[in-house]
Amino acid sequence: MLSLRALRAPSCATGGVRASPAPVASSAVHADTPVTSPVLERLAEAASDGQPIDLPTIVPPDERPEPLVERVLAPFQQFMHAEASGGLVLLFNAILALVWANSPWSASYHHLWETKVTIGAPGFGLTESLHHWINDGLMAVFFFVVGLEIKREVLVGELASVRQAALPLFAAVGGMVVPALVFSALTLGTEASRGWGVPMATDIAFALGIAALLGSRVPTSLKVFLAALAIVDDIGAVLVIALFYTSSIQAMALLVAAVVMIALIGLNRAGVRSSIPYFLLGAILWVAFLKSGVHATIAGVLLAFTIPASTRISGQQFLHESLSHITAFDAACENDPAEFRTVQRHQEPIFALEDTAQRAQSPLLRLEHKLHGVVAFGIMPIFALANAGVSLPSDLGAAIGNAAVLGIFFGLLIGKPLGITLFSWIAVRLRLADLPTGATWHQVIGVGALGGIGFTMALFIAALAFGEGAALESAKLGILAGSLVAGVVGWLLLRRGTSDAP
Repeated sequence: MLSLRALRAPSCATGGVRASPAPVASSAVHADTPVTSPVLERLAEAASDGQPIDLPTIVPPDERPEPLVERVLAPFQQFMHAEASGGLVLLFNAILALVWANSPWSASYHHLWETKVTIGAPGFGLTESLHHWINDGLMAVFFFVVGLEIKREVLVGELASVRQAALPLFAAVGGMVVPALVFSALTLGTEASRGWGVPMATDIAFALGIAALLGSRVPTSLKVFLAALAIVDDIGAVLVIALFYTSSIQAMALLVAAVVMIALIGLNRAGVRSSIPYFLLGAILWVAFLKSGVHATIAGVLLAFTIPASTRISGQQFLHESLSHITAFDAACENDPAEFRTVQRHQEPIFALEDTAQRAQSPLLRLEHKLHGVVAFGIMPIFALANAGVSLPSDLGAAIGNAAVLGIFFGLLIGKPLGITLFSWIAVRLRLADLPTGATWHQVIGVGALGGIGFTMALFIAALAFGEGAALESAKLGILAGSLVAGVVGWLLLRRGTSDAP
């Protein structure tokens, strides 16, 4: 049973000095309070005499000044936690790349990314250009996070049931098929036709960033729909890359990849939860795909699918053990109110609480949480800086008339919203799905326009489809122009609000 002493703030919570109650209103629990959790059950038991029990009050923080480094970093941390920040950083780097590539220092821009970098020991290392390491190496981490998101959504998210998945699934299929058809119609009979997969992509960071900037004008349910749609879109992009943009296949390398995958699945089935074995095998998997002819970033997605998603202990067990450790900490402080930051007997319950928290965490969610900032504020901006630098031709009018530019531009601007809206309407009409709560068809069209922001994934597929040279430069121009106009149109449509016509 929970003691009244255990309900107090730990006596050494302020460094050995027992804190006075903070001047805030405290809650009370009576014996007849409806019980909704094990914690409340214990509180109700402790209140069996019919008297109210004050819940722990907030302990005043230390009066010592915050360290300088924390005060300096605080604004940056707040920015990184803002919903739209990733898209803003991505946009800044894209603009920087575009300006740099068209400045008097443009030669240094192109020379930088062609710099050869060797990773590994002499004779056993890989030597590739910096651009190649970014697109094949760093982007494998991006695809790993995409794979974690896909697995989470399939297990417990918006794709966990057929009914939940129906609308984003239909919308994403429409958002891939129609842009590809628009592109193919405009590039039929030209060499640019091989880039049909480019306008199929949606950049989730940019799209959700613009939706976040609109605040309450965009219902939360619509943002969830957009995120789920983008994740299904990512699945489609991964399949397109694996099936249609693979030049040649090396059977032996694929055999090695298959053996590694079996080993990874074995780790999962054996209950291995440490990230290290997965990452070691994942590195071998990446090299095997690199040598196989299948794009190496696919290894990131497959590795993510093998990461465990379960926890070692249940929520109730976590509550029970955590309460036990906190009580032990309080007891240690009660017997010896010494400085708890340096005394081992005070730290042991904290270590135990940390271990309990780790066993209550899903490895999949833990990795997704830790890598989110790395990808959003590191990998994707670097990718944008390395790939968005298009050298604008002197005759811009003639360049815009290029088949690849027109196909990608109209595929993103017209094909994406048309496909997303049309296929969503079909799903609702067939009673396979419902519109997101509080959303209108006008807003769905706006979300469809945001889906036309291709950028990161579109640039990635364009590099696979067109290689290096003028064709790739034209594709990049179409992607940047189409994504920019689609983003502005989507922002204007969602800002205007709630017309109800499909």
